[in-house]
Formats: sequence, structure tokens, C-alpha cells
Amino acid sequence: MLDVALAEAKLGLSEGGIPIGAALFDRDGMILGRGRNRRVQENDPSIHGETDAFRRAGRQRSYRDKTIVTTLAPCWYCSGLVRQFGIGRVIVGESVNLRGGIDWLRGSGFEVVDLASNECIEMLSSWIRDNPGLWAEDIGEGRE
Repeated sequence: MLDVALAEAKLGLSEGGIPIGAALFDRDGMILGRGRNRRVQENDPSIHGETDAFRRAGRQRSYRDKTIVTTLAPCWYCSGLVRQFGIGRVIVGESVNLRGGIDWLRGSGFEVVDLASNECIEMLSSWIRDNPGLWAEDIGEGRE
């Protein structure tokens, strides 16, 4: 499942965007929606990887039996999406570059699996080194 999110992250990077990808899966492992952070490409601050995948999955009757996979631990915005809709399981590629809300989600009873993927860590940390201002903006630290 992480391969799908990684492919989205790499696509976003090739488009000049932030390399974070995600996908939403049903209980049988079938892809419901996939997406990537497209804040730069679409000039829309709400298009994070998780929200893009969630929107592309379309309306579901329930999310309790769904899994969202993302290359990076979900930020507070995306953690709120997981909690709001009760997505049953969150699989993160890494939480080194951003811890986000995974402790909050775990404390709220959500299953969170951190794969500590070296590929995810390196791809994003390299991008952050080259784009510190855009990264600060993306995670909400670019406030005046």
C-alpha cells in the first residue's frame, strides 16, 4: 500500500510540488482514492496528500473499516480529517520529518502504524533542505 502513496509523492515532486502522497483503501486492500499534496500545483492550501486521496475516494457510508496510507505522518489538519470521519487505520511511511498528530490519534483510540521508511524519510528531508520556506508554509509555520 505504501508503494501507491510513494508513487503519488514522486508524481507530485515531478510536478514541482511537495513530495507527500496518500491513498485510501477499503478493508480488502482495494484502492478507493489516491492523491498527493497539490498545494503548489493548484494554488490551494487545502490540498494535502490525505485530503486529496479522501476527496478522490468519494463518499463512503463508513470509514471505520478503511485504511489511509500516507508517506508522512498526517499534520494536524489531516489528523482532524481522520478523526472527524473515523478512518479506522492510519499507516505512515515516516514521522521523522513531521510527527504531526499521530500521538493524538493513538491517544484517541486510532490504530497508527509507522513504517519508518528510509525512502520516505530521505525523499522529504532532501526536499525540505532545498525548500525550507515552502515547507514552513505547508506545515503552518510560515505565519506572520
